[in-house]
Amino acid sequence: MLGKIIKGIGGFYYVHTSGGTVYECKAKGIFRKEKIKPLPGDNVEITVLSEEKKEGNIDRLLERKNELIRPAASNVDGALIVFAVKDPEPNLNLLDRFLVYMEMQDIPVTVFFNKTDLDRDGSCKRYCEIYERAGYRVLSGSVDDPKAAPDGSNVVEEELREILRGKTTILAGPSGVGKSSVTNLLHRDEVMEVGSISEKIKRGKHTTRHTELFNLFDDTYILDTPGFTSLYVTGLEPTELKNYFPEFLRFEQDCRYTGCVHVGEREELCAVKRAVKEGEIAWERYEDYLQIYEELKSGKRR
Repeated sequence: MLGKIIKGIGGFYYVHTSGGTVYECKAKGIFRKEKIKPLPGDNVEITVLSEEKKEGNIDRLLERKNELIRPAASNVDGALIVFAVKDPEPNLNLLDRFLVYMEMQDIPVTVFFNKTDLDRDGSCKRYCEIYERAGYRVLSGSVDDPKAAPDGSNVVEEELREILRGKTTILAGPSGVGKSSVTNLLHRDEVMEVGSISEKIKRGKHTTRHTELFNLFDDTYILDTPGFTSLYVTGLEPTELKNYFPEFLRFEQDCRYTGCVHVGEREELCAVKRAVKEGEIAWERYEDYLQIYEELKSGKRR
């Protein structure tokens, strides 16, 4: 029988099959021997040991399309990264690091700015402009205070469903931004414990403690992940970083020197620097590029 691993806890793997049944499975010893660790998102072949208890063994892992280290998952088609407009304030540097990480994996990203009902100063408009200009698909809205369409449907839900349909998508972002609420909205059930915000530190309390895949509808899965507060870019040479800021690409062909890294060069020689000055590239993104570049160059983590 074929299925997909939706989570792994304490040596047990929970496999969702086409009929909607979930089996609690152990992985055969050969996986440990060959140092293969099954991951959420893996397509597997299982043997059912007890239909009554819904227990089985994982016999074989099917070939992976891709594999992520953080979060640990496989066969991912896209990422939905959620940040709140307010409460907590968005850390755009953290967002930019996650986007670089996804670009390195060649995984398309949609950015969702949640909690627009708390946006009193219009910050969301600027955030959306930054990432739309960078070439990303951007949505904004409030899961807890959705704007209904004329037919009574939930606009946020319908937009998200259209993006996710037929795919396995990572749902990621810091704690407290509303990831679990997004999952609940899409799943139409209260499948995740929704966290509150610590008034003292204004960070979300962790509610998702492990990576778990939810079958939303048809062949559509969302991979809810624990919230993160830091992310370091590794596995890149400093000179390669520019390739993962997609908005740089259309300008750098006009840089005077081949191999321009858009850091120490004079503005008149670097088209990317000129684009930042003229507002065609967001200065926030460029500042984050410089910080990550220096980290890679020095080998230090901040």
